[in-house]
Amino acid sequence: MLKTTALHAQHQALGARLVDFAGWDMPIHYGSQLEEHHAVRADAGMFDVAHMSAVDLHGPRTREFLSRLLANDVAKLQIVGKALYSCLLHEDGGILDDLICYFLAEDRFRLVVNAGTTDKDLAWIRSHAAAFGVEVRHRQDLGILAVQGPNARAKADRLMPEALQPSVAELRPFQAAWDESWFVARTGYTGEDGYELILPHDLLVEVWEALAMSGVRPCGLGARDTLRLEAGMNLYGQDMDESVNPLECGLAWTVAWEPAERDFIGRGAIEPLRGKAPRKMIGVVLEGRGVLRGHMKVRFGNGAAGELSSGGFAPSLKLSIGLARVPREAEGDCEVEIRGQWHPLRVVKPNFVRHGQSQL
Repeated sequence: MLKTTALHAQHQALGARLVDFAGWDMPIHYGSQLEEHHAVRADAGMFDVAHMSAVDLHGPRTREFLSRLLANDVAKLQIVGKALYSCLLHEDGGILDDLICYFLAEDRFRLVVNAGTTDKDLAWIRSHAAAFGVEVRHRQDLGILAVQGPNARAKADRLMPEALQPSVAELRPFQAAWDESWFVARTGYTGEDGYELILPHDLLVEVWEALAMSGVRPCGLGARDTLRLEAGMNLYGQDMDESVNPLECGLAWTVAWEPAERDFIGRGAIEPLRGKAPRKMIGVVLEGRGVLRGHMKVRFGNGAAGELSSGGFAPSLKLSIGLARVPREAEGDCEVEIRGQWHPLRVVKPNFVRHGQSQL
């Protein structure tokens, strides 16, 4: 039986098309994925992402533990509430997951991990936490709601506890504030401003209904995917997995090489590849009609060949775009194979849209 979030009844009442997403019965759209996409770019939309997991870490050696666990360096987190994006690596450098780490106190941090990887992540984290005496708590009592778009913060601010509003008003991107029930992070996955709200399940339902009353449009995971692709963000299980290291999927910037003595898990495998990984991630735009999809073959004028990891129609651009993993030496004219025919691609930087504006 598929798992459900606290908002499942709301999805059914809205007539959502529900699909199996990593073992969860989740909304793909509520009638029009295209309209939901544009609602986020133009105004505000909300996403039930309560299938993802918050994991709290507690203990005096938690920072030391995370310095070992994560490819990015938690030493960058010196302001309470600051967040860090990082990969969780296997010893061979493959990506177990990508996550966000929040600094709550010197002995307390919070991780937010993907839905489909939660069980694997928890087993991995616990297996390494024991040596540091770190307590690992899966916060199954909490759910996550993302509110995104140029007007998302203004519409969500009115719902927050009055005592929390001054702290939230001062939040910069990738920072969080909280009280006993509300955890408000200025993060997201759409290329738009907004919040990720981590709340007890009953409050999650209450906030969802209040946001809907204020005109925030419920959006399914379909729109979330087209928005994140336009923003050039990787999707775990599609653009990266355990067979890929961060240097091959455009995430080299998330690996903190300094200090040189920090021995994070996976460092020994990927450091020899620094600056010379055999594959790289590129952005592509289809020159002509058609829709790009993952696993389509691409080739270059110099004979190098690779494939798309993600692809789709970009509603904001009215173009077909994709992310492709190709050999490091790939150069020259680029083409994609669609139904046995080769079509020209334009190679671009993979952040196609930012805050609603084309970056092409």
